[in-house]
Amino acid sequence: MIWTSPSTLRRLPAALLASMLFLSAALSAAGESAPGYKEIAPGIHVRAGLVAETTPDNHGAIANLGFIVGADSVAMIDSGGSVADGEAALAAIRAVTDKPVRYLINTHMHPDHVFGNQVFAAAGATIIGHAKLPAALGARAEHYRSSMREQLGPEAAEAVAVTLPDETVADTRRLDLGGRVIELRAWPTAHTDNDLTVFDEQTRTLFAGDLVFMAHVPVLDGSLKGWLARIADLRDLPAERVVPGHGPVSAPWPQALEAETAYLEALAADLRAAIAAGVPLAEAVETAGAGEVDRWEVFDAFNARNATAGFAELEWE
Repeated sequence: MIWTSPSTLRRLPAALLASMLFLSAALSAAGESAPGYKEIAPGIHVRAGLVAETTPDNHGAIANLGFIVGADSVAMIDSGGSVADGEAALAAIRAVTDKPVRYLINTHMHPDHVFGNQVFAAAGATIIGHAKLPAALGARAEHYRSSMREQLGPEAAEAVAVTLPDETVADTRRLDLGGRVIELRAWPTAHTDNDLTVFDEQTRTLFAGDLVFMAHVPVLDGSLKGWLARIADLRDLPAERVVPGHGPVSAPWPQALEAETAYLEALAADLRAAIAAGVPLAEAVETAGAGEVDRWEVFDAFNARNATAGFAELEWE
């Protein structure tokens, strides 16, 4: 994995079509269908990621990705977990329209959402993220370098150039795609410290990134208290449907928040009870949130990590 700038990437050729075909073949070999895009509302196309951890077989295609088509241009929301995943996303856009991809919007810094960035930089898109995204991604670069080599495989990981935003949003920003306005909103620390949502005013569709998880257990990399504090603000958004960061391509709003809210509240309550009883961290993380196990997939991969982060935060409140 190497660092490079969007301006440099735009002088490079797009990744070969073979990478996209390789992704499809790899998923097929793993017994899974190559992910496709579904039009969930007029001009809103979404790919459901696999509810799984990143592996060489799935090439990091585990996050929900989508694009919005306006009269003049296209906005892509998140770029996927690898170069091959990003190439597949760009090919999906080209199957629908030849309008320019003017924007790529990153909802946060996690690799499954940004490791296809270089594909869209090379295609000429302006990359936009939260004001804290560049620092957050930069701080985790070495960790992502090592973990993605194991998760994606050395060749796929080394092909990724960690590509930072061209522009950032500290509060809100409205983008016009041609008769179609979308609003970007930067959020205080919750799932991460750099969560950004995208709201399509025409169809009242909310791309929530990982502020909303469904099916896949929520993953905490920011603040448990902050995430819970944001639930009411999220619920007040005037959306009709949401595209969660993981789970189904679309769900009714705000009902989609119910399971996530219950999990986060249960996790916090269990941790507070353990802390009050003097239960040490090593024991608390084994039981906190355990009552939610039957409601979520990949629970064992992430719940203990969530509990560890939450314990460290709550023991000082």
